[in-house]
Amino acid sequence: MTPELTVEHAIAEIKALSDPAKPAQMLAYHKVDRPYLGTSNPDIETLCKTWRAELPLQDRLSLCHGLWASNIHEARIAAAKLLTQARIRPDDSGAWEMICSWLPDFDAWAIADHVCIAAQKRIMADPARLDTVEGWTTSPEMWTRRAALVSTLPFARLNNLKPAEQEARERILIWAASYLGDKDWFIQKAVASWLRDLSKHDPARTEAFLAEFGDLMKTWARKESGQYLQ
Repeated sequence: MTPELTVEHAIAEIKALSDPAKPAQMLAYHKVDRPYLGTSNPDIETLCKTWRAELPLQDRLSLCHGLWASNIHEARIAAAKLLTQARIRPDDSGAWEMICSWLPDFDAWAIADHVCIAAQKRIMADPARLDTVEGWTTSPEMWTRRAALVSTLPFARLNNLKPAEQEARERILIWAASYLGDKDWFIQKAVASWLRDLSKHDPARTEAFLAEFGDLMKTWARKESGQYLQ
């Protein structure tokens, strides 16, 4: 890593953009006991955009590792944003493996969602990674099971699917159906969000899913799933 951007320097740059009044508010909101700096997501994104442009990939991966290990809320958000990129060359650089290694640390939706967005890019770059994601669906950890749906949302948003994409979509819908016995709010929300997005692109398939499985869903989740259906 270049001497000008150590992990400590990166965290200092994030902290320099913080609002001292926000850390206590963020702790109360996220309800997870970890350090908060009070820096907004747009400010973190601005920093990460610069770092992505300036850092060689391996240096960026090293920075991500250190930021994540710090356990600081904004540092973990930055680590995820640094790997949120449609094209990472080479694709087998270790970015996907690093993202997967973070799953056991998930304990709140905000960090989990940012990592899942990074995962979306890597999965769409190589859909064979769905084989790994399928393993998440049977994890004893709720956040990992949830990540399987949040990380595959792009498959709900595709139009004019190729056969392989259609197969992937159906595979994920099987996962979604398998979750319906789990009444955890975050799991039901993940299923509902996936179906809601799908309804904008394939309303007939969404209606078919709800006709078959809707009775197993919480009332609010079924309603959200069909929000955009006629």
